[in-house]
Amino acid sequence: MTVASDPSTARTAEAVEADVVLIVVTYNSAAIIGRFLRAIPAALADVPSAHVVVVDNASTDDTPDVVRAAAPWVTIIEAGVNGGYGAGVNLGLRYARARRGVYILNPDAIPSPGSIAALTAALDRPGNVGVTVPTMLDGAGHVQCSLRREPTLRRALGQAVLGGTFAARFASLGERVVDPGVYVDGGTADWATGAALMVSRQVIDDVGLWAEDFFLYSEETEYALRVRDAGYRLEYVPAAVVTHAGGEQSRSPWLWSLHVVNRVRLYRRRHGRVSTAAYWAVAVLNEGVRTLRGGSTHRAALRALISGHPALSPDSPNGS
Repeated sequence: MTVASDPSTARTAEAVEADVVLIVVTYNSAAIIGRFLRAIPAALADVPSAHVVVVDNASTDDTPDVVRAAAPWVTIIEAGVNGGYGAGVNLGLRYARARRGVYILNPDAIPSPGSIAALTAALDRPGNVGVTVPTMLDGAGHVQCSLRREPTLRRALGQAVLGGTFAARFASLGERVVDPGVYVDGGTADWATGAALMVSRQVIDDVGLWAEDFFLYSEETEYALRVRDAGYRLEYVPAAVVTHAGGEQSRSPWLWSLHVVNRVRLYRRRHGRVSTAAYWAVAVLNEGVRTLRGGSTHRAALRALISGHPALSPDSPNGS
């Protein structure tokens, strides 16, 4: 793998080039980034050349120092401000140019040996593949249903009335793809959870940068739908594996409220006022019903939907 001669070097007129570029956005990630960095060399097996870029969104802990000590071969870009996940990804995209693909990962998404070559090879499959995603394991080693269908009003209503798990059994009523065969044999979807995804060079050239106005959550959905609209396909690659425990979103009132509000904002971006008003009403219904059952996360989301946005929390991480 190629390495940076000076991890603190700012981008020059010509971007750094490699076959594969890895971009990791960090915020107060000192406790978790070490395990991630230790996994990278084996994950890059059989990749001719790679460049790893860590974009730090103004961590208040010692994340940059931990990265420098653990992996002097990594380029660190210190953003200076926390502009959100999409802004961090875009800093990395502007710094380094991938000849084949850019692999965007969360700092707590641990790639398995050889997984990056498998994702890169899948970009060459027939059918205009533009994004490849790995098998996602939870902390106990179970396969997560990480594939998703496009958010629609009918699916939002189905999930609100039936619950996400039951609605997922029906393609028209649920976003989650739960067909076991897809997770064994591979398949395609409208989008996938954004903890780990490989984007082809052609997609980046044609579709452009990530949206920066979501701060956190829904930016991967927005990007994947733009990729699909441009005629590319997202491919699930079972042979590539990433372990990602996650779960912080559902435990944090602020993160959950941001997730819920951004889903409405994403829907508004792609639909008219009347349809968006109905989608918002269903979101209010969904969070309201769950508030009656108890839970500070849903109360926070309901307040955020009514007010229009959650207050930003400077202590919340990016990309978890």
